[in-house]
Amino acid sequence: MIEVVPPVRIGVDIGGTFTDLQIFDARSGAIFGFKTPTTPEDPSLGLMTGIKEAAGRHGFALPDVGYLLHGTTIATNAILERKLPKAALVTTAGFEDVLEIGRHVRREVYALNPQQSPTLIPRDCRIGIAERVRANGSVEVPLTSAALDCLAETLDRLNPACVAVCLMNSYLNPEHEQRIAEYLAKTRPALKVSCSSALSAEIREYERTSTTVLNALLIPVIAGYLEKLARRMRAEGFGPRLLLVQSNGGVCAARTAALEPVRLLLSGPSGGSAACALLSEVLGEDNLIGVDMGGTSFDVSVVRNGRINVVMQGEVDRMPVRIPMVEIRAIGAGGGSLAKVQQDKRLTVGPESAGSRPGPACYGRGGVGPTVTDANVALGRLNGEKFLGGGMRLDREAARAAIDTGVAKPLGLSVEAAGEGLLAVVNANLGAAIRLSLFEKGVDPREFTMIAFGGAAGLHAVAVADETGIRRVVFPQNASTLSAYGILHSDLIHDLVRSRVLDAKPESLGAIQPLLEDLVADAQARLNADSIPASDGHIELAADMHYKGQAFELTVPMRSLRLDEAALSALIADFHDLHRERFSYSNPGSAVEIVSLRASAIGRLAKPAAKPPDARDSGQPPGKRKVWLAGRWRDVPVWSRDELSVGATIEGPAVIEEAYTSVLLSDGWSCLRDKSGHLVAGRHE
Repeated sequence: MIEVVPPVRIGVDIGGTFTDLQIFDARSGAIFGFKTPTTPEDPSLGLMTGIKEAAGRHGFALPDVGYLLHGTTIATNAILERKLPKAALVTTAGFEDVLEIGRHVRREVYALNPQQSPTLIPRDCRIGIAERVRANGSVEVPLTSAALDCLAETLDRLNPACVAVCLMNSYLNPEHEQRIAEYLAKTRPALKVSCSSALSAEIREYERTSTTVLNALLIPVIAGYLEKLARRMRAEGFGPRLLLVQSNGGVCAARTAALEPVRLLLSGPSGGSAACALLSEVLGEDNLIGVDMGGTSFDVSVVRNGRINVVMQGEVDRMPVRIPMVEIRAIGAGGGSLAKVQQDKRLTVGPESAGSRPGPACYGRGGVGPTVTDANVALGRLNGEKFLGGGMRLDREAARAAIDTGVAKPLGLSVEAAGEGLLAVVNANLGAAIRLSLFEKGVDPREFTMIAFGGAAGLHAVAVADETGIRRVVFPQNASTLSAYGILHSDLIHDLVRSRVLDAKPESLGAIQPLLEDLVADAQARLNADSIPASDGHIELAADMHYKGQAFELTVPMRSLRLDEAALSALIADFHDLHRERFSYSNPGSAVEIVSLRASAIGRLAKPAAKPPDARDSGQPPGKRKVWLAGRWRDVPVWSRDELSVGATIEGPAVIEEAYTSVLLSDGWSCLRDKSGHLVAGRHE
């Protein structure tokens, strides 16, 4: 029997300031965006409010929704804000301090008091248990029933809400971790338990421990949120298939997210990276720099040769996370970023944000500090009468008053000069983040096209392009909700790994092939559990490899699901090529090792088909507005993006408005609306 899926699909990105939605209705083929304020005290409330408001505006009912693809910053915020439950760490006796010792690498090489990485579980909650597995996977010290009973007594005394279990060499032999998990599930069922061998079965005990601890701490947080969301959805009679966005750009079932919430740490921003990869194909541009500027942060992602880069290890607040993550550089710079004048008369902007409550002063919700949005409103760059499609009015006088009090008077400037200086500082910060993202890869920003999205990016993109030497900027359709657009096009993805340090030689094939077969079988089981038809399932393999003696690896895609001598030779050649691309050299004569084998189980979901924009007559600009540019007030044409016809060209200076964002073109720039509906801007030679 063929399952009939309701026709509407929703992608949602819950940010720190706004909740963004992209809705696809298969009945009409229409894709439309919607934006509503985030409700930090309960994000599910803002989510359901936005969905119901969008349903009323765009003519669908809640039972019409078949899929809800949900991106969220809840996991990241819980870590950054330390809103975490009490936890315990169970590890091999003698290794209780691995989490605190970390690695010898120091960020501040010359600092007299270097900043230490956070340790989220204190020493008295780190429990050593009598057991030991050798580096070859054999058991040196068996795990006894007495040791398990002693562990239970210690946990009873500590009374944690969750437990991370990370034993030495458990990536090779998980038996002891599995026994601990089974014992605690039987005797202490209320405890949330996370085992490293089930989550991140990889070599390197510090990174594996850190990842497992973060996961354990997040289980009560995410499980609690999902339960609250499920109750709210039931109360509204809303029953779509719920999928959560992961850091790798794919989605997973809610049950997976509840068990492995550490995979959600880049849940929202990864949608923007996925959208940039889609635009690379649409625009015919291989090299893109995606900049997502919302209310709280500025996220930079790079598309190179048509692909986004996925790294096998990221970090959050200086703590390593050993899971596949879209490579994103984020700084605290958004519309809500607060400006402050320091004691030495130095003006700084961010990373502290006014958020959505109270928000910028112009929101009229009690905010008093000057923000980036206040500066844009005060200088006429943002129309306070049409904010959020007219759903929210901004108070320009409150914005001017905040800038006057917080910046202008302390620096002895006019409100206009202070606002312009505030924007210059934030634009310099944005440009620095872009340069760092590209320079560390050895590439020139001038070879890249910028994709500007998020609610605030349109007002800053051209200035930041001038700052970095980028000469081409694309403002995509539904730019302010583009991350939700990328989420709307996501596939189900499960990432699996097995670590074994083996020489990349034919003699190792006897050990490698069983590992690959186990990975493929596990990957297929994950797809079956998600009810993915065989025609929509796909498995990709890769190997983490390095030259013998190196302390880092490169992840090299494998060309098939089996590895014979010819395939191994091709894999080694691909490793040399990738090493040369990344580091400008390779050593074909040096010994190569395989450190880990990886599998991605991909369940393809049907993709919305974008409709071309309606043909319209551009007509004349509907009006002009005084905008402060380059030190003076100017009468600037104001266009409505919805009224622009395909091929229409606009010369700067100009403002182009749409429902949830605005674009500012400065002198020397022009843009046209292409056949896909995107605005493509370029700098005159």
